[in-house]
Amino acid sequence: MTQLDTLLASLAREHSTGALRIGRNGTVYLDDGRVTYMECAHTPGVERLLATRGLMSETKLRALQAEGGCERLLADGPVTAGELQYAVLSVVLDAAFFLLPATGSRPKFRPGERHWLGGQWFFDVAGLVRECARRRAQLAQTWPSADVDTLPVRPSPRLPGHGVTLSRIQWEVVVRSDGKATPMELAKQIGRPCYPVLLAVRRLAAAGLLEPPEPSRPPPAERRTGTGRKTTAVAAEPEAAEGGLPKRTARQAATARPPHDPEAAPAQSLGPPVTGDPTDLALLMRLKKALEELS
Repeated sequence: MTQLDTLLASLAREHSTGALRIGRNGTVYLDDGRVTYMECAHTPGVERLLATRGLMSETKLRALQAEGGCERLLADGPVTAGELQYAVLSVVLDAAFFLLPATGSRPKFRPGERHWLGGQWFFDVAGLVRECARRRAQLAQTWPSADVDTLPVRPSPRLPGHGVTLSRIQWEVVVRSDGKATPMELAKQIGRPCYPVLLAVRRLAAAGLLEPPEPSRPPPAERRTGTGRKTTAVAAEPEAAEGGLPKRTARQAATARPPHDPEAAPAQSLGPPVTGDPTDLALLMRLKKALEELS
């Protein structure tokens, strides 16, 4: 099956306009071969980001969407063009990370279909692919195991040292964690893009601030004795390590120092008041990358 990034590159060369639906996973909107918006079933959309920031309820957003779209939102809503642009940038990069490069279903392209935000901002397909690769490399460098991405977040009840420094998003993750929600579920609850939450969780794991996953106990195996009778072999208990943690994690927890993480911008601000010029998008990309490296 053709990978999604290859298919998008083909649509870009053909200067296609329309919506590429990837089954139930998400949709990519294009205008003249450039991506204008991406939505993924597993990541929060722009409506969710704006609503959780307290800027506008999702109900009012849907009403404005039906009445006039982006123009009505900017004219009547308490959202500036810069805030909306920054929200769209976060949503598109987040959706691209989880949709590219592979797809689990056969995509279907619908010519002429547009997103309700319209063609306000544009994203180069090749640039999105490069950004996704950079983000995957950053996650791997932060913490090599992807297990923490899909397992429930369980903060450790004990600190590996006398104190830690948490970023704003790490604090939100720790406060909202209930031992059942995964990082992606927490992202929707907090109203943040999923990738920054994944990065925050991996940094918590690298600092030794997360409980290790509960070991799955294998089912007992049956064996026959010399008399022909069946006996059940009981699985041996896993070897305990210091503090109840796996040995590798315990050693890392003893030596790891939490990275200094200054607070980000105020919660109500989604970005500077900029325009839809492509140079502004490039500036926002660099700004977002710098903030991620600090957090």
